[in-house]
Amino acid sequence: MSSPQPIAVLGAGSWGTALAILLARQGRPVRLWGHHPDAVARLAAERANARYLPGFPFPPSLQPMAELAQVLDGVRDLLVVVPSGAFRGLLGLLRPLLTAEQRVAWACKGLEQGSAKLLHEIFLEELGAERLAAVVSGPTFAREVVRGLPTAVTVAASDPYYAAELADALHDERFRAYTSGDMAGVELGGALKNVLAIAAGIADGLGFGANARAALITRGLAELMRLGDACGGQRETFMGLAGLGDLVLTCTDDQSRNRRFGLALGGGMTPEQARASIDQVVEGIGTAREVRRRAEMAGVEMPICDQVYRVIYDGLDPQQAVHNLLNREQKAEL
Repeated sequence: MSSPQPIAVLGAGSWGTALAILLARQGRPVRLWGHHPDAVARLAAERANARYLPGFPFPPSLQPMAELAQVLDGVRDLLVVVPSGAFRGLLGLLRPLLTAEQRVAWACKGLEQGSAKLLHEIFLEELGAERLAAVVSGPTFAREVVRGLPTAVTVAASDPYYAAELADALHDERFRAYTSGDMAGVELGGALKNVLAIAAGIADGLGFGANARAALITRGLAELMRLGDACGGQRETFMGLAGLGDLVLTCTDDQSRNRRFGLALGGGMTPEQARASIDQVVEGIGTAREVRRRAEMAGVEMPICDQVYRVIYDGLDPQQAVHNLLNREQKAEL
């Protein structure tokens, strides 16, 4: 990653653009690809992402490009930053274009719709176990990264040398990257925090206060750790940046689309109205269904996530969902 070879960032939403700007500010050649050629043409003409990150011009070494084969030419490292629902499809597009030496990392958060698979499980099916892979996750808002505010993330890979090289590529004086070998744990933390942020938003939208929010975060972490145990994640991961760190961020700050979706539900909107009010992808909506599916497959009890699912998909009144949680059978905390 220290070579002058260009880096490809695939996905020109707010987070993909922020990571592309971060890498380019270090003087690295960065190719930013987007799925829609017209949108990429606007990025190239305006030298900024006016829709998602207005006011942050592209560094000179950042080049928006629309042709995927051209983006990959001469590139060793790819960073995929698309919604989780588009992850498998993009890997399918990449499969015939990749050389044996090219490495793929992703900064997507979620579970596959319909299968509840983690993203590294999809990667293994689409691109195989021989290709080096990594995941980047943690408590990050795109706007704060491009503003140069202090941020820390976790880079997880099965190959420790690749994790270290990718962390080094991302690292600068305001952006710190730690390494891990626990891809499953890092991915679960990034996925479940979106569902739990919806729960926190609902509670705040109902006016239930700081006590309730703290309880939801804490018991939500317990649910994350239970499912993580069943999926082979490491408990230390869930207490780190990709677990507790990301959970606290998305549950407490209104920059989180998932939290804002929950606030809208708690304020009386229907799920359809709340989704429309955000006008961007809200990963937690689909993830709530897949977390429920994965929990059932693993035989894990996740009452908070289950109530979020019922509010979104069964039309359960948010007040009743909170009532259901508070009136569960008493038991020991641990």
